[in-house]
Amino acid sequence: MKYKKPILTALVLVSCLVLFCSMPVFAAELTEAQVEEAVAEQGKEAVTGNVFIWFLCAIAFLKVSQKIDSFMASLGINVGNTGGNMMAELLIAGRGLAGAFHGHGGGGGYRRASSPGSAAVGGSFLSGGLAGAVGRQVQREAVNAATHYSEGPSVGNMLYQSSLKKGGDFANSVISNIAQGNYGQVGSIKGEDAAKAYASYMGIDTSAPDAATYSNMEIGGGRMTGVEKTDAGSREFALYSADQYAAPTHGSFETVQSVDGTAWYKQYAQDTVEKTPYDAGNGKVAYNESIVQKLPPAPQRKDRM
Repeated sequence: MKYKKPILTALVLVSCLVLFCSMPVFAAELTEAQVEEAVAEQGKEAVTGNVFIWFLCAIAFLKVSQKIDSFMASLGINVGNTGGNMMAELLIAGRGLAGAFHGHGGGGGYRRASSPGSAAVGGSFLSGGLAGAVGRQVQREAVNAATHYSEGPSVGNMLYQSSLKKGGDFANSVISNIAQGNYGQVGSIKGEDAAKAYASYMGIDTSAPDAATYSNMEIGGGRMTGVEKTDAGSREFALYSADQYAAPTHGSFETVQSVDGTAWYKQYAQDTVEKTPYDAGNGKVAYNESIVQKLPPAPQRKDRM
């Protein structure tokens, strides 16, 4: 009798996994156009009923997962707890859980990062319980989308884009993972998306009347670079993570903080004398001198000192 409860729990887990792994498309790839098409073909009542049934299944799954996490914890396996906002978790559970199991293959041991998201978002599969596994998978999807490693719809990308519009914590966490990640493994955010990401990550209110605009941005590898345009003109600038770079020794700089509390050294392009050689005759070389604005040389990385 003492083995009946663990066996029953395992059977419920397997049943729930089968249920959820069969629904990733519904959870992650459902678009507004598909909803409208379904309503036109099946009627509003039928579609509403299908969605309601899915939500009931999701809630039931998450409630069972809490019991499973607690049971595993009683066995000495530290998997955390899946408590928190149930409605928020069930929105990502279907696709996230399937992706988490697929990404880890259900096994342990060392695995080389297979994507920017895997390199940026660490953690063992069971760390933090079921909710932790799903949450990390969604963050990895968001990193992959933000760095353009993957294209197309995903739960992580949808959450990232929605959060980015509001300067939300989820988007800023993703940006932080990329901004401070290993450039060779994680890559960077570029283009228009990078300008939005920079404003969000640095807590800049772009709706203010005198707000600066940003272009040619790139975020990644402990650096953020771009062009800042204000009423006074345009200037190149660069930020270096204080955790990864020594303080600049060339030119002036200021220390600023991103919304996650990370310190960054910020430098603007500064006046520099540029010499252009020309033939002055009689075998002599002369120089035309002009003043241009250039960024100072990048400071030294701490891991190379």
